[in-house]
Amino acid sequence: MGATGGAGRESRRWLATYRSVLAIRDVRLLFTGLAVSATGSWAYNAALLALVYTRTHSLAWVGAAGLVRFLPSLLLSPYSGVVVERSDRFRLLLVTNSLALVWQCLLAVVALAHGPIVLVLALAGLSASTGTFEMPAVGASVPSMVPESELVAANALQSTIDNLVVIIGPALGALLLAFSSPTVVFFVNAATFGAAALLVTRISFRSTKVDVTEGGTAGVLSQMLVGVRAILGARSARALVAMCALVSFIYGTDTVLFIGVSAHKLGTGADGFGYLLAGLGVGGVLMASVVNRLAARPKLAWVIYAGVAGYTLPTALMVVIHSPELAFAVEVVRGGSTLVVDVIAITALQRAVPRDQLGRVMGSFWAFILLAIGLGTVIAPAITTSFGLDAGLWTMALAPSLVALAALPAMRRVDRDTAAVSALLAPKVALLEQLAIFSAASRTLLERLAADAAEQSFEPGAPIITQGDQADYLYVLMEGSVEVSSSGSSGGPAKPIRTMTAPDYFGEIGILRHIPRTANVVAGEGCRCALIDGQQLLDALGSASPSSAMLARTSTLLEATHPSGEPLASASAP
Repeated sequence: MGATGGAGRESRRWLATYRSVLAIRDVRLLFTGLAVSATGSWAYNAALLALVYTRTHSLAWVGAAGLVRFLPSLLLSPYSGVVVERSDRFRLLLVTNSLALVWQCLLAVVALAHGPIVLVLALAGLSASTGTFEMPAVGASVPSMVPESELVAANALQSTIDNLVVIIGPALGALLLAFSSPTVVFFVNAATFGAAALLVTRISFRSTKVDVTEGGTAGVLSQMLVGVRAILGARSARALVAMCALVSFIYGTDTVLFIGVSAHKLGTGADGFGYLLAGLGVGGVLMASVVNRLAARPKLAWVIYAGVAGYTLPTALMVVIHSPELAFAVEVVRGGSTLVVDVIAITALQRAVPRDQLGRVMGSFWAFILLAIGLGTVIAPAITTSFGLDAGLWTMALAPSLVALAALPAMRRVDRDTAAVSALLAPKVALLEQLAIFSAASRTLLERLAADAAEQSFEPGAPIITQGDQADYLYVLMEGSVEVSSSGSSGGPAKPIRTMTAPDYFGEIGILRHIPRTANVVAGEGCRCALIDGQQLLDALGSASPSSAMLARTSTLLEATHPSGEPLASASAP
């Protein structure tokens, strides 16, 4: 009974976290749009292959259809991150969804008119190219849209939606094809993109555009390589992306091996591939309830390795299994395992990368993932053709798990690096935890702020903040004291307001209210401050709302320096 109660509590906690994420209106709109358009796209995939095969009766043409859906995404992914950084991400999604609607409508018209198959493939390629921008835009936006403590849950929720779509989308496509034609499916898919575009227009969150040209000095290639360099240059990012690429490679081999397993071992024909794919989706949905707890562990190397092993090793069972039901159960286990790797790795990557590079990093990340999937689809047929289906299954069960085992020392070094950084930041994090402005912030968020904060010492009497200047930093007083004075709204001689001693903070009013500095601050005795960038502060408080006590404090201080409230009406935002 105790175990049952514990499982029930975990389930309720998981559902509560999901509800908390979905309570954010913009996230709810974004994920709903993703679910709708992705469902239509999975149905469209089935209809496209059915149309091509019906019109040509050629597997070569079917392969060409797969290539035009895959190759544009692979080639455009690195640059898609650049476009994401330079654009308002949700206006970009509005444009891409609208273009996808146009391509799908044209595709439906070509299919209805029995147009050239080459034109069908060209429109499919345009659809794939347009969709390339979606994942970098979403991956770069979600960390700023949800509280830091719920980032794992948000990524798990997105993966859950993806897994549900894998189940529902192909089934919808099969149902529509059974009672209508590919033309109808194309029109339905166009409608899903239209619905997604309408949902995007209701999102109020706006991203900050980034100067990816570095002041005009960086060319297109240099802009594209920022994401690649960020991944390859950081040991933690490199290891995490490698694990994601490994499971993506296995997924690529699955798309080939599943067809052979279904046709030659399970007796469900080549179409049984869809049932096995649905098993992966079901496993991902079920594992979503515990991935948040796994991601909270201080050491993730063994968790990630267990996810890789749980995805690869059960493949060997397909050599001896001839029951569709047992095969489906195996895929459920494998689907749950791969979710662990994907969610933990993506979340860690989002946390480790600077926000002004995240779009480009996510674009490069998806390029690595697509390349890994493509390699899997090429290598698996070569192995099965040369050595047989059983050899292919054994190879894909054992070889990737051995690669992951060989990479385990590197993953453990990442754990040690993370622990070392946490220990180094611990004193500064402990200081931030004492401040009311960060009372609702998670430790992960505080560690990121502490890592990015610059420290500066000031001699006695040195000016730190001058009234009327642009508000740029929050100052965390780590040692010493400061004197605060203000001329008020009249601009007369400055009058003393108060003395502040460490630990404390100042400079938040101008940032939170978007007004110039309202007071002068000078060092009393010698003092040392940590400087937190204003935009980072706003991002942090957007993830962890400031307490009512802290907001009351800003109002009280503002009343002390400007009792008339004039700066609130006259000052423009910096």
